[in-house]
Amino acid sequence: MKKIIVIVLVAFIMIQFFPIDKTNPPATPGMDFLRIKDTPPEIAKIISTSCYDYHSNETKYPWYSSIAPSSWFLKNHVVEGRKHLNFSTFAVYEPKRQAHKLEECIEMIEKKEMPLESYYIGHQDAKLTDQQRLELVTYFKKVKEDTERKMVF
Repeated sequence: MKKIIVIVLVAFIMIQFFPIDKTNPPATPGMDFLRIKDTPPEIAKIISTSCYDYHSNETKYPWYSSIAPSSWFLKNHVVEGRKHLNFSTFAVYEPKRQAHKLEECIEMIEKKEMPLESYYIGHQDAKLTDQQRLELVTYFKKVKEDTERKMVF
């Protein structure tokens, strides 16, 4: 048993030599969703707090992002989140894709699939109330309709 504990401890120490890259891509304010859609401050705060760590280039890495293997899982979530939707580069999406991404946001928020439950462990302030969910859904629907209206013209 002692041998197993030593092996696990040595393995844990060794994996610490493989840190994740915590560098965020540079911010481009002119492409950011909150700015290009002229998001009201109260809605912007909710989106920033609950979505931007995984869905933007403004990830704030918590203390446990320095400890493997949790850092590896976190980095994977960030990479996947940005790949699926990146609010920092929202302006580069074609209008049809923007509308689709907004539809997905609406669906995920309504189904309470976003933010992820696991995200709340270190980010209690990201937990959305039912009222905040309603506000976000209403806002995303409005922005989606505006985006679709512009596509027609």
